Amino acid sequence: MSLETLTIQKGKEKFELSANPTNWVLARGSGYSPVQMLVTATATCGGYVYESVLENSNVPFEFEKIAVSYDRNQEQTAQPVSAIAITFFVRVPEAFQEKAQRCVKLVSHNCPVIQSLDKGIEVSENVVFI
Repeated sequence: MSLETLTIQKGKEKFELSANPTNWVLARGSGYSPVQMLVTATATCGGYVYESVLENSNVPFEFEKIAVSYDRNQEQTAQPVSAIAITFFVRVPEAFQEKAQRCVKLVSHNCPVIQSLDKGIEVSENVVFI
């Protein structure tokens, strides 16, 4: 087991994650809320995993962007995240698109962030070829 420690300090008004050259403000409106950071970390990790799977599968590609949306359970007091939908936008030659589509199915099983989420959070991945 490896241990990594991050420092979150109280800024003038909000909590901040120590980073160079400036701290990340962890508050909606001033930066990104912790929930937005969770969703963003999920999508970004999924993107890195998808890139790795494409490379290991010898699929030529060019990553354009990742879009991510999420739902929250309004019926629970804390309104936890209930679903995350990740869409990868990539350029892939037509001859490799079917293989690239199959590769997206490997993301959830190989992404440490997705594997760390509560099992009640539904995560879906999709790819759009541009």
